[in-house]
Formats: sequence, C-alpha cells, structure tokens
Amino acid sequence: MILASSAMLQAADRPNILFIIADDQSPFDLKSYNPDSALETPVLDRLAAEGMTIDGAYHMGSWSGAVCTPSRHMVMSGRTLWHLPGPKPNKKQKAKAGNNKPVGFDHAPADLAEHTMAAVFNRAGYATMRTCKRGNSYEAANRQFTRRHDATKRGGTAESGSAWHAEQVLDYLSERESEKQTDPFLIYFGFSHPHDTRDGTPELLSKYGAVNHADPETLPPANEDAPQLPVNYLPEHPFHHGHPNLRDEVSVSGVWKRRDPTTIRNEIGREFACSENIDIQIGRVLEKLDAMGELDNTYIVYTADHGMAIGRHGLQGKQNLYQHTWRVPLIVKGPGIKAASRAEGNVYLLDVLATLCDLTGVQPPNTNEGTSFAPILKGEQQKIRDVLYGVYCGGTKPGMRCVKQGDWKLIKYDVLDGKVRETQLFNLAANPHEFLTQHHAAAVSQLTGTAPTADQVNLANDPRFAEKRKEMEALLLSQQQKFDDPYRLWDQPQND
Repeated sequence: MILASSAMLQAADRPNILFIIADDQSPFDLKSYNPDSALETPVLDRLAAEGMTIDGAYHMGSWSGAVCTPSRHMVMSGRTLWHLPGPKPNKKQKAKAGNNKPVGFDHAPADLAEHTMAAVFNRAGYATMRTCKRGNSYEAANRQFTRRHDATKRGGTAESGSAWHAEQVLDYLSERESEKQTDPFLIYFGFSHPHDTRDGTPELLSKYGAVNHADPETLPPANEDAPQLPVNYLPEHPFHHGHPNLRDEVSVSGVWKRRDPTTIRNEIGREFACSENIDIQIGRVLEKLDAMGELDNTYIVYTADHGMAIGRHGLQGKQNLYQHTWRVPLIVKGPGIKAASRAEGNVYLLDVLATLCDLTGVQPPNTNEGTSFAPILKGEQQKIRDVLYGVYCGGTKPGMRCVKQGDWKLIKYDVLDGKVRETQLFNLAANPHEFLTQHHAAAVSQLTGTAPTADQVNLANDPRFAEKRKEMEALLLSQQQKFDDPYRLWDQPQND
C-alpha cells in the first residue's frame, strides 16, 4: 500500500479529488504528448509540469458505437469491458450469431451501482459532486453523487458551452466555503466538448482559423491559420471500418463524409477552440481551490473517455483502435507526485477507481477489477502491466481487436460478414504514427509534409516478422479468453 489504511486516516485528513474528464480527445492534441501540436493549453501544461504525465493510458474498448458509454461505465465501476452491465441478445441476434456467441453478456453483479465511484466515496465520508454531459454514461452510478448538475453543453457561449460546467463546480466550492465545510470532496468535473458539434467561441475560433461550419453543400473557407493536417492524415481509410452508416463517419455536422484538407483543418481548428476553452475553465476552478487553500491537498486527474481520429488514417470518429483513438491523455498532480515526471504506466481508465481509493486510504469495492497505479504516481514503478487489450465491437461482428506488448501492436479486423478481414502489425518504436503504405503516396506526403521511411508500414505480411505476428496472435487470443470476450475472429479457434 502507498498510504496508510482507511482505518488510520480520519476523513478530514484525507486529500480531495478533482477528477476531470473531457469528451473525445486524443492525447496527441496536447503538447504534453505532441510538442508540435498547435493547441495551447497552458493550464494543462502547468499540471503536467507540476505532476506526472502517463504515456501509456488506454480505454479498454467498446461494444457500442457510442464508445463513451462503456468507457464511462468502466471509469465509474472499475470493471473490465465484458464485465459491465451490457446489452442482452435478442432472438434475431442469437440466430445470426453462428459460430460466435451472441452480443449479449451478463457478468455484472445486480447491485453494481452501489459499488461505483460516488457510492464508495460517500460511504467513506466524502462529499461527492458531479457535473457532466447527459447520456452515454452509467446512469445508475451517476445517481449516487450527492450533488449533481448534468447537462449537455456543446455551444459557443458561456451558457451553452464548457463554462457552464465550470460554473457548477465554482458554485459548489463557494457553497462549501461559505458553510465552512471540512469534509473531503470528490468532484467529477466532466465536459461535453470537444465532442461534436464543436461550436467554439468566436475569439477562439478566430485564433485557430476555423468557423462553425454547418452547410453540407459547401466547404468551410480555407484559412492559413487553421491547424495543419495530422502527420498520419489520409483522404480515406484503405478498407471499410466495418460499421455501415456510422454516425461519426458520415453525419457529423461540419464534416459529414468529407476528408478533404480544408474540411479536416477547419474541424481540427474547431476542436482546438473547444479544447482551449476547457483549459480556461479548468484554470478558473484551480484558482478557486488555491484561494480556498485546498489546492495543495487535492489530487487532480485530467483524462478523456477515449481518443479521436479527425482525419488521422482517413477516419473521423472514435470507433477504431489506432493509438490516436485507443490511447487517452492522463495527467495527475497531487501530494507526493514528483513534478514534471513521466511514466509508461500501461493503465486502463478502469484503473482509476482503485487508484483514487489507494491515494485516499479508502477501501475499494469487492466488485473492482482495476489495478491501482498509485505506485506509478509515487515513482515506485514504471508500469502496472505488460500487455494491453483493446476492442471495438460496436458495428458488424466480431469487429476489431488489438493487443500491445512492449513496442509491438497487433490490430485485427473481422467485419461486414467476412468481407473485410485484415491484420496489421506495428512496431511503435519505429512507427509511432502507425503509417500504412497509403501514407507513402507522394500526394499525401505533400499534404502532410511528412515522408515515412520504408519500414514505416504495416508489417503483418512481412516474412521477417512472421514469428512476431504468430506470437502476437497467440497473445491476443489469450487476452480475449482472460477478459471473457464473447467473440472469436475468423482465424481463431471457435470453441476454446
């Protein structure tokens, strides 16, 4: 244990928790992870300078096109993906399942909500408060917060955008201050942005050369101040992602099916305008905590429910397993965390509950399946696991699976009733952006200003790496078995 047991800590001596979660944000948007990013987030930069940046933080995946739904279930409950309250199969799904098990699964205890984040901290003597978007979350867990102000705010004004969420936190802190409350608090500070529709404020849109484009018949105006294309931009993905009519890929206002440079640069500009506004709002809350004398006794966690593509690999949404989308930002500041430190981590978002319990001396619930990464935050180790497993199963089945160990990562696609069956193998040390053959095209390199090297490609069919692929294939299957994945891919044993 990092800290003394809960019996040795009085509630008033325990540190506070400010858990901040953005809605759809790739870690590569932030300078902490990508120094070349044009996004300016001075508050998050300062948190990173005063705390720890976790380089290997991931959401385990999704069985829904709304990837944030299982992600937020995992955050709240500390449960693994297939052990959440999930969908139940209907007769039609059972009939279509064939050799695969049906989509439904039921590995969650009936009383799980009583063992989720707010319920656990309520019982430990914490005051719990939440503000976040509505929907796509774990409602039974959300109801456990003693103070709750949820609304979806994706507009470009203070009332309709991210400032609204900050106001709820500021009002709550002011109330605690005026009433001289001394019990520790856990605040779940969630934003509705930079999830689309990414309506930024006028001044920040201007800064990033973007407009709130809403006309599907025209392109947004080209602007040299718009952010540059991501280095792994493609005008289209080389094969179908496997989720026909996926909203994020065909219906997002301002983008729709377009992947032209002008549209993508404008959309990134909109995203950056929304993300900088989030940074501003976080700064307001931190200033209030400082004025109250609570900042030094508060663990501040910044993350997102999952990453996002927005032009990377020719994709727009969050329904893929490339690093820009499977990874999440994770920055933590608080007592005992060394300033400007970094660690690989190899953590999942589902580890958050166990970690917050560990840092505060609160007993984690018996239903928890996550692992505390407090030893990483205290500088005692660099990572908590060697292997990471990822899923996208929200479209046609079985979907996508990936596994990562060390520098090596395998992604497999089995979608569209067998019409798309693809395997990708990357060495992330040599090819961190997961470049494909299509990234080597002269027209693409001219747009991105990046020329990948000859070996920066998918290595799955390279005979030099046949043994590594075989090893990673076996590792993926073992992870599927370990986590009760109800599906098997076309080239895996069907009855294990």
